[in-house]
Amino acid sequence: MSGITLREAIFNRRMLICIATGFSSGLPLYVLIQLVPAWLRSEDVSLAAIGLFSLVGFPYTWKFLWSPLMERYQMPFLGRRRGWLLVTQLLLLLSIGVLGMLNPKVSIWTVAVLCGGVAFFSASQDIVLDAYRREILPDRELGLGNSFHVNAYRIAGLIPGALSLVLADILPWDQVFLITAAFMGVGLLMTLMVSEPIHPGARPKTLAEAVTQPFVEFFKRNGVRQALLVLTFMFLYKLGDNMATALATPFYLDMGYSKTEIGLVAKNAGLWPMVIGGILGGLLMVRIGINKSLWLFGVVQMASILGFILLSEANVGRVGTPGFEPNLWLLALVISFEYLGVGLGTAAFVAFIARTTSKHHTATQLALFTALTALPRTFANATTGFIVERVGWTEFYLICTALAVPGMLLLMVVAPWKGNSKPESVTVMAKPIERNPD
Repeated sequence: MSGITLREAIFNRRMLICIATGFSSGLPLYVLIQLVPAWLRSEDVSLAAIGLFSLVGFPYTWKFLWSPLMERYQMPFLGRRRGWLLVTQLLLLLSIGVLGMLNPKVSIWTVAVLCGGVAFFSASQDIVLDAYRREILPDRELGLGNSFHVNAYRIAGLIPGALSLVLADILPWDQVFLITAAFMGVGLLMTLMVSEPIHPGARPKTLAEAVTQPFVEFFKRNGVRQALLVLTFMFLYKLGDNMATALATPFYLDMGYSKTEIGLVAKNAGLWPMVIGGILGGLLMVRIGINKSLWLFGVVQMASILGFILLSEANVGRVGTPGFEPNLWLLALVISFEYLGVGLGTAAFVAFIARTTSKHHTATQLALFTALTALPRTFANATTGFIVERVGWTEFYLICTALAVPGMLLLMVVAPWKGNSKPESVTVMAKPIERNPD
């Protein structure tokens, strides 16, 4: 990228902020999907009840409903973004810390309501964090900055998913949740240390304006046809990939691997290739731009699905036969390549979404776009089991590969190889912390 060196792109305060936003955003989610189920099961709560706790995640999908409120109104302290950040982060720290003080066997509904509160506060924090990140990052840094955010988000899962579980073997649960909640201090410290970004436009004068203006601006800036193509692309780009990974663990079990083998291989061969892929993807985007990255990473993302077909062809029909031992190295290779594709594709995709968003309406448009991109995961979880039962594993993954093609074809009109998407007219950039651009 002309005008900026790789060192300048990486070593600036904006990248540190993106790491902090990712960590603060990921921690509450992983508390809900990793720590809470382990806690409930250790307290002899039934699996059926634990499964129902997945419903508390609805705020992440529906956060666009109240994002206009956070765009229209602001707290009387710290500014338009930081005021909301401070409130949501304090509420998260408090609600996560209180969880472990409850007895799930006696107060299961209270636990459910409090978990719903954690999800709501977390989704609300995400609305503001996404807007803040978009407002401080120059367009040339969107790829790398969002890559750092996504990877810090995933690494945050090691706190409730690893450290807290280890602590639970030596400490009572109330102390475990208090220690876990204390890690929200990373986000709180960031909120207090950074400066409020410069907002290119005034706050909406009415709530009605806050609701309608983001839609009007998006369709006016892009045109109705192009806007609809962009929204369709957001839905389709990761559809095949999401479907392929939706039933990954049952697939590995059907291929003859034990739970221990899957856990050990997936933990080491999955997380770190995804993190490395995301970082490499962000660095590469600094050099070649978002458009070309979407093409290149999309090909890798689509090709990685073929690894599941290779594993299926190697194992189907042989599982359970005398002397058959599934190949652990092949499992590690498939998982590593798949998560490398996930890391690369996600880095480019998140950067594209950020670039598509107007700086006049960051909170509401980002909430809408990210909600739209969450729909394929819902679609995948709801339909994949039926498809596999009807056609089998190999054919299922061929279908997933085919479903990845339309999103790639749409790149020709929403992110052509040569050129950039229609630039936004707003050129005012946000001030980073301490008003220092580097």
